[in-house]
Amino acid sequence: MRSRTTFFHLTQAGMTGWGTLLLGGLLAAAESPQRPNVLVITTDQQRVDAMSAAGNQWARTPHMDSIAARGVYFTKSYTPYPLCSPARSSLHTGRTPHEIRVDRNTVPIDPAMPISGQVFRAAGYDTGYAGKWHMPATYPSDGIAGYEVLNKTTRNNKLARDVDEATMTAAVEFLQRRHDRPFLLVASFINPHDICLPAGEASPLLEDLWKKYQPAAGTALPPLPANFAMSTGVPPRALRRQHADWDEAQWRRYRYAYFRMMEDVDRQVGQVLAALRQSGQEDNTLIVFTSDHGEGLGSHQWTGKMMFFDEEAAVPLILSWKGVTPPGRMDRTHLVSALDVLPTICDYAGVKPPPLMRGRSLRAVIEHPDQPGSEFVVSEMAGAATAGGRSFMVRTKRYKYMAFPESGGQRSELLFDLDADPGEMKNLASETTVAGELSRHRQLLADWRQTTEEDKYPITTAGAAQKAKAKRKR
Repeated sequence: MRSRTTFFHLTQAGMTGWGTLLLGGLLAAAESPQRPNVLVITTDQQRVDAMSAAGNQWARTPHMDSIAARGVYFTKSYTPYPLCSPARSSLHTGRTPHEIRVDRNTVPIDPAMPISGQVFRAAGYDTGYAGKWHMPATYPSDGIAGYEVLNKTTRNNKLARDVDEATMTAAVEFLQRRHDRPFLLVASFINPHDICLPAGEASPLLEDLWKKYQPAAGTALPPLPANFAMSTGVPPRALRRQHADWDEAQWRRYRYAYFRMMEDVDRQVGQVLAALRQSGQEDNTLIVFTSDHGEGLGSHQWTGKMMFFDEEAAVPLILSWKGVTPPGRMDRTHLVSALDVLPTICDYAGVKPPPLMRGRSLRAVIEHPDQPGSEFVVSEMAGAATAGGRSFMVRTKRYKYMAFPESGGQRSELLFDLDADPGEMKNLASETTVAGELSRHRQLLADWRQTTEEDKYPITTAGAAQKAKAKRKR
């Protein structure tokens, strides 16, 4: 049995300085010569159910399914922020987006916050990063702290599939190298993010996209989602109908294209997994598979992200280590978050984590599924879509609570009973029968905001983001 370190939710890890972290990591490297490699594979805009392993009959994803077949697939897994850069920044730090000052896309992580590559490099790991970063540059040429940047491409005038091909190749080449030390490799794919193009994102590539993903005449199309209708009791500022001019056929074509993008990126994930097998390192590699946020795909007539419904906020999270993790378990019980990824991979690798993280290692619930795990997880949003302050989601075992900034002196709140209403169709926030649950969730959020010192971190405006980007270039 490999040595393990237990980490506790919202507590310090017992180290007070980066120098101590470095020393501790090097000592761990000397003591644990058989530490596992870690392969983190991420997609962009993948819903928690967008995988055939999760029962989706419209997407064939055999390679992603193979990861799930040897590990644990968490279905109650949530993004810390349903947007690319903030979600990815939390994944690599274990801290909330507001703490690391990433309130929007294309914002650098606060340099005072250690990220995954720095943590693992200090512990003696080879560290490589292939693919999308987006904090601030999408494909940085000036490096990522703690990582060897493997990118050999840019996004300009290319479909995500073509950019992801370069990411796949870079990851494969890293795996084909000889490594005298364990490695941490991140393969960060874009697809199925290109679904943003037919949803209205300005791009000259729309025609090229439809040439590739247009369904042929007579092709069976996915049906509209069961929760295509708008939810009742939802304040207008919390939800808006999108694409009122689309008919049913257009919505179904949109959904069809999304699942074809999923199959494209699945093939590329398969090439990375094949290279891992061929390297002889598969048996000693922990694989993490996840995505930064989901996609509305017509639920509540919504496309894209930036909302807290499960379609946008729930993402797959799979932890898989051949012969070590329980094979083929669908965990539909435990609440997890991208904040838990860094604590978990540190735990399995025996690597000393950063002094403070907001997630917790999932190793305990993987090995002992009867343990309760987290009582709740939180997601947040900020910026133009939530003018007036940050919005928050609190997900507990049965309920989901959403709180939006006050407008005209009135608070916008949503409360859904996900056991009775998994499609999140009826807002219960004004129902007296759940007044106690509403109060409980308000208090959970208030405590979380206090614990993470949210009031210390003003929202990073677009102007501040540009200044931070310019400062990093100097």
